[in-house]
Formats: sequence, C-alpha cells, structure tokens
Amino acid sequence: MSTLSTPSGTPPRERVPERPSEQPASTVVPWGRGGLVFAAVWLVFLADSLHQAWLLAWNGRDTVAGVVGLLATVVFAAAYLAAFAWVRGQRHRQMLDVEPARAALILGGLLGLVAVMTLSLGEVGLAGLVYVTVVGVVCLPTRPAAVLTVGLAALSLALGAAIPGWSAMGGLAFSICTAGFAMWGVQMLMIRNVELLRAREQNSRLAVQEERNRFARDLHDILGHSLTVITVKAELASRLFTADPERARTELADLERLSRDALADVRRAVEGYRELTLPGELARARVALQAADIVADLPNSTDDVPSELRELFAWTVREGVTNVIRHSGARTCTVRLAADLVEVRDDGPGPVEQRPPGHGLAGLRERAAAAGAVLLTKRLQPAGFLLQVSAR
Repeated sequence: MSTLSTPSGTPPRERVPERPSEQPASTVVPWGRGGLVFAAVWLVFLADSLHQAWLLAWNGRDTVAGVVGLLATVVFAAAYLAAFAWVRGQRHRQMLDVEPARAALILGGLLGLVAVMTLSLGEVGLAGLVYVTVVGVVCLPTRPAAVLTVGLAALSLALGAAIPGWSAMGGLAFSICTAGFAMWGVQMLMIRNVELLRAREQNSRLAVQEERNRFARDLHDILGHSLTVITVKAELASRLFTADPERARTELADLERLSRDALADVRRAVEGYRELTLPGELARARVALQAADIVADLPNSTDDVPSELRELFAWTVREGVTNVIRHSGARTCTVRLAADLVEVRDDGPGPVEQRPPGHGLAGLRERAAAAGAVLLTKRLQPAGFLLQVSAR
C-alpha cells in the first residue's frame, strides 16, 4: 500500500470553546466556493481501492466482491463529500457545533462503508480510515477527535498484525495520525480567527452602545434643562395671566424663545456638535432661576477658567442649576468659579424622598473623569446641597 498524504487542504470547521451554553458568533469565516473541490482533491488517495475493486469486478465476474467493493468505494467518496457539504451548510447558518448524535451518525456510516470496502477488497479498503479521521476532527471536539484518531491508528496496526497475508500497517497508521494532527492544527487556527472576529464584533457593538449612551446623556442634559425652564415659565405665565397680563406675555415670549433654543440644541446634538459656552450657560441659569423665584448668585466673569475646562464647567452649571430648580426647593442658588473648580450650591431642603442618582449626574461624572476632574456631591447642614467639579 502506498503511503497516504494528509488531506490538509480540506476546509476546517470553526469551533467555539466547549461550553454548551455559548451562543454561535454572528460573524463566521465563510468558506470559499472551492471548498468542496479541495475536499474532493484528496480522494485521489482512494485510487488504489478503486483500481483493486475494478480488477476484482472485471476478473471475478462470478463473484460480487469486486462489484460491492467498487460501489462501496464510490459511495464512501460521495458520503465523504456529502459530510463536508452538510458541515458547510451549517457554517452558512452560523451553527458552529455538530450535534453529537449527527456526528455519530456520520462517522458510523463512514466506518460501515470502510468495513464493507475492507471485506470486499482486503487491506486496501482501509485507506478510508484516513478520511474518517479527517471528518472526525471536523465534527468532534478536540478530546473525542484525538481518541478517534488514536483508536483508528491502533485498529489499522492491529488488523495488519492479526490477519495473515496483510502487510504491516505502519504507513497507514502514520497517515491517520498525521491527517488528524494537521486538521487539528488548522482547526485551532480557524478557532483563533473566529475569536478575533468575535472580539472585533464585540468592540463594534460596545462602540455603538457607547455612542448611544453619549447621545442619550447629551439629550438628557440638553432637554432636561430646557424643558425644566419651559415648565417653570409656563406655570408662571399661567399664574400671571389675569394678575399681570403684560408680564404673562413676556413669559410666553420667553417660552417661545426657549423652545426654539431647545430645538436648536437638539439639532446640534443630533449632528454631533457640542457648542456649549460657559458664559451662555451662566446667562441661561440667571434667567431660569429668576423664573423659578430663586435668588441667583452667579459670577460675572469666566476669564479665570482655562479653555480645556470651559465645556465641562458649562455642563456642570447646566446640570447643577437644573437640579436646583427641579428638586431643591431652595430660595437661593450660588455658583462659584475658579481656574480649576466650579461649585453649584443651594439652601433648599431637597426632595422629601431620597432619590437615586439620575442620568444627568452619571453623565456629568463621566465627563469629569474624561477631563481628569472629580465630581463631588454633598448635603449641607442645616440645609442645602453642593455639586462640585474639581480639576485640582
């Protein structure tokens, strides 16, 4: 018998780690259109079996051994290709693991055909064991595939030694082990490729999720402040409608302006722009606090704040003043600015019930951390609340 080469060109199966609960990846390394062609090329090593079967069928017309051997070899080659075609279909459906029952059925069928080939053709029929090994590595996890490979190699050696007239099967056993090891190496390479693709896909999902969180945070910060001010002014205009119509008209005009500003802010957020300015936020804070009947103690200048902290401090003023108007019940609100510090302080009792931290403070904490600053919140005694962002 001629030594069989390893069918290492056979397309491998991508396998995930052996955890039944693990879901298949949504990104799968596709096979090329020539995948089955490569699998078929290695069938050339069944030529000895086909030749022997043809000779028996031609010379032994009064027996069925040659005909059965010929048919069994052809069916074995077709089954080998069909197994890879089925596995390929599994890959296109992103099903990376072969069910144990199906794998046992496939391997059992191939081993049965090898047995028929061997009984009909003799030792040359054992050439099919190499292909059974390759299919086993494709369909089985690593440990069962290793057991199958060693078992088939040992079987070939045992048959060669036990049956009179058969040659030593050392070359076949070596081919079986080589084929199994080579296919296992290709399998490991493909598993690493799948893991890399999964990691990339996971990074992409995380990036999309991070962008969604950023947009949600910005939208909350923008609309939360604007809608709070609009609500306060609407309530004030409603109270002044009969008592002071002129003042009510002024408040309604402010409502129109604020709603237009909020719409513009949303459009900027959707477009990815962040054009907050610290002086602009202080001006907005003054108007909003006045509308809420809260005395505002705000700085008149922002010149001391460095440019790299201005956007962060602007968000801090916006979030702090919004919370003062919404939750504090305060009479005064004080904003303090320094080169590396901003504080928003009020004298209110705060909400009656303890409130969990909102999205606004969580988003502000993320912004502060990104700028190398620290956010501090603290209840004051006997009443009041402090929001501080420090870059010291």
